Amino acid sequence: MSFAKALPPPDAPRIVRQAACSCGSLQASVQGEALRISICHCLACQRRTGSVFGMQARFARSDVSIQGAWRSWRRIGDSGSAIDFHFCPLCSATLFYICEEQPEVIAIPVGAFADPDFPPPRVSVYEERKHAWVGLPPEIERES
Repeated sequence: MSFAKALPPPDAPRIVRQAACSCGSLQASVQGEALRISICHCLACQRRTGSVFGMQARFARSDVSIQGAWRSWRRIGDSGSAIDFHFCPLCSATLFYICEEQPEVIAIPVGAFADPDFPPPRVSVYEERKHAWVGLPPEIERES
């Protein structure tokens, strides 16, 4: 998996985005563009989100600042590596997670940004578990 990205011009302002849990006690401030924006149709993401897929944006860890207390829960993914989910101890909303295989990257569920103008996903994974009625943009990259 490649996380290469084009660098903005040196004089371009960096985008700053704010994400928060449902009650606002746990927050993330992110500078710069996402390395990857994807949707995942795996059953674990369906259960975790309570929706038919999870959508997340991945950022360089150095571009993310977390404020507030959190608790963690670890699960083992289909690949066999661990994923640490970090959630608010008050409202239980997941705000970020880190995959053991990519400790330099933080993933944040796109819904935590509460921004209808957030860029669309560029990658879709675990499509063999996708609900039949879910439509995707034709240009989206597909990974199994």
